[in-house]
Amino acid sequence: MTLPDSAKDLIRSGALGHLVTIAPGGAPQVAFVWVAVDGDDLVTAHLNPEQRKLQNVRRDPRVALSFEGPEIHPPGLHEQLVVNGTASIEEGGAPELLQELAHVYLGPDVRFPPMDDPPPGVRMRIAVERVGGVGPWAR
Repeated sequence: MTLPDSAKDLIRSGALGHLVTIAPGGAPQVAFVWVAVDGDDLVTAHLNPEQRKLQNVRRDPRVALSFEGPEIHPPGLHEQLVVNGTASIEEGGAPELLQELAHVYLGPDVRFPPMDDPPPGVRMRIAVERVGGVGPWAR
């Protein structure tokens, strides 16, 4: 699916992502994540490849992400972007992507991760399958 430009713009503005994965017992698990746009895919970075959200994705790649935007739409709702997709794990590249995203989420002069020689970590790539919510992407 093609991710609408309006949705890409919201994500690139620094809207925090709420990532939902499926825990072993079938319950949803929510984690806050920084999100990059790569073409029509969404990408997150993680230094610790054993985080629960990553374990969940390895077992069941179905995910959902939500974002809240600053605009108000009739009948008075904040814009909301909800993305459903399938995630995959890519080895390495986490420190570089985290540094790029830190400039968006924390500021232009921030060094992140704040350590010498961070581990390579992993990147999660999400292939978008459905977009909804309240905003121009839902039309």
